[in-house]
Amino acid sequence: MLTVVGPVEGEEHARSEHPERPVRVAAVMEGLADLHLGGDLVMVPSRAAEAHELDRVHSERHLLDLRQFCRQGGGSIDGDTYATAASWDIALQAAGAGLVAIDELRRGRADLAFVAARPPGHHALADRSMGFCLINNVAVAAASLVAAGERVAIVDWDVHHGNGTEALFWDEPGVLYVSTHQWPCYPGTGRASDVGGPRAPGLTLNVPLPPGATGDVVRLAFERLVTPVVEDFAPTWVLVSAGFDAHRADPLADLALTAGDFADLARLVSGYAPTPGRLLLFLEGGYQLDALRASVAATLGALVGSPEPVESPSSGGPGREQLDAVATRRREGLDQMA
Repeated sequence: MLTVVGPVEGEEHARSEHPERPVRVAAVMEGLADLHLGGDLVMVPSRAAEAHELDRVHSERHLLDLRQFCRQGGGSIDGDTYATAASWDIALQAAGAGLVAIDELRRGRADLAFVAARPPGHHALADRSMGFCLINNVAVAAASLVAAGERVAIVDWDVHHGNGTEALFWDEPGVLYVSTHQWPCYPGTGRASDVGGPRAPGLTLNVPLPPGATGDVVRLAFERLVTPVVEDFAPTWVLVSAGFDAHRADPLADLALTAGDFADLARLVSGYAPTPGRLLLFLEGGYQLDALRASVAATLGALVGSPEPVESPSSGGPGREQLDAVATRRREGLDQMA
């Protein structure tokens, strides 16, 4: 059983020709329809996140300023990020979607859940919106679980490093943050030597990958570098920042994954969850609509046993030789903390 919370399309949170636009969620819903799940798919509406739920990760000043900015009509926050008069309310719905999904999973109503909401969130910092992101949706959900005594692994396979999520949990012993991302690429963070704060040494794991890296490289990175760390951490929940902009057709970056690669990653990451009902995926990036549709169908299809994806996994790109260097730099980062 798959629960999808949303869709939160946010038609009023839109800017002409901007890559982060409402039709992205329409493509996600088309990908879901391609699975023909019938009664095995349950759609659940979102709700607005409340102040005490947002305060766990964002500063009061940031939230007040963002709300006021939107109430005054919005505009450009930075060169990439915008808001409209309706964006505050839409961002609250996007942040609340993960909380609804957690409730659904806790009640045993599904084996996994997917948050079909925009704007995305993993670049949003405690006191700053950036990178198309207003509120950090996955962080709001993770913080609610930590407050309840859970151990949360966040796996971020978006092509861009989730600098906001990393910063928010940098020194949090209840959260393991893992990111595979293109390097160099926006926002310029995510070095392999960045390993977490003094209360959470080793609980940040970054795997920077070169342009052109294919799915076989990403899978090898998970097998060699990520899986042992996740197993040692022993999470009680697994949250995925499921960005699909690492697809080879995406216009905003230069990794070379296919829908089939995302299916493989989904199967692998699902094994990190200790039991059914503890896996939750969040839509992050993905800006080529056909690729987004195919990747969502492949990812969720792999988790519910639907037919094989339309694209085969990719291989042959660069990056294998760099994984040893990633491991070395991570060890150096840990040694500096000792």
